[in-house]
Amino acid sequence: SIFTILILTLLVLLMVATFLWNLLVLATILRVKAFHRVPHNLVASTAVSDVLVAALVMPLSLVKELSAGRRWRLGRELCLVWVCFDVLCCTASIWNVTAIALDRYWSITRHLEYTLLTRRRISNIMIALTWALSATISLAPLFGWGETYSPEQQRCQVSQEPSYTIVSTGGAFYVPLCVVLFVYWKIYKAAKFRVGGRRRNAVVPLPEAAQVKEASREPQMVFTARHAAITFQADGETWREQKEKKAALMVGILIGVFVLCWIPFFLTELISPLCSCNIPPVWKSIFLWLGYSNSFFNPLIYTAFNKNYNNAFKSLFVKQR
Repeated sequence: SIFTILILTLLVLLMVATFLWNLLVLATILRVKAFHRVPHNLVASTAVSDVLVAALVMPLSLVKELSAGRRWRLGRELCLVWVCFDVLCCTASIWNVTAIALDRYWSITRHLEYTLLTRRRISNIMIALTWALSATISLAPLFGWGETYSPEQQRCQVSQEPSYTIVSTGGAFYVPLCVVLFVYWKIYKAAKFRVGGRRRNAVVPLPEAAQVKEASREPQMVFTARHAAITFQADGETWREQKEKKAALMVGILIGVFVLCWIPFFLTELISPLCSCNIPPVWKSIFLWLGYSNSFFNPLIYTAFNKNYNNAFKSLFVKQR
């Protein structure tokens, strides 16, 4: 039908756009030496996981969607490969988003202690832990923790063992969800505190040749010069405050899109095996592809808030004179 063709076209475009956009981000980071540092290594790790989602997970998911009754007709071995990469790449993408949020949080609240060397070391540790945890969750069914393939029903899906469902959904989504929500709350609280403190401690500029007629009850410190009055302008935002505000906005959008994309899928994944609920397959497919779309939105968000990426993108396609 025309509706089926439209849906198929939309999914193919989503898959291709996700692959190309994340590949462009990776190429830019590799090409520009200024990007060979934190936090761009976190962005590169996220782009790698999202590229793998588009290259290895989405195509086989699309084949499954096109088969009659959404049956798996590609055999047990390919089913295991698809499920493992599905869990691995999606979990890594989610935890990479969490790592980016943590990095922005520490750079805002602890910018004096969070030096470049410390930031590089911590970011590398977070990347290693992200992929190690993702691999552990994805490979667990291969060692007997539930079954992913049913030859009688030609069904291929993530293990529905209740214990594995609780551990996998918790480790892949609910724990990072709590972390990012807590981090954004702390970022918002820190930003609000700084703005309030700046307003309370604002220095009002003195007009030229002004004289103090009466002393204030509160102690004051007045700076004078021999030939000119020194004035301070504290009404506008400082460079650091603007940077922190921009980082907080980026983290907020990144977390909001992440939650909207993944929470329907993980709610059904957690509830369905525990209560033996029969969720219509069409809704499972919608929730799954909504989660996949997060891999498309990630590079759009964190490059939209960095002008260096826009300039680097142009340099990739425009010949320098």
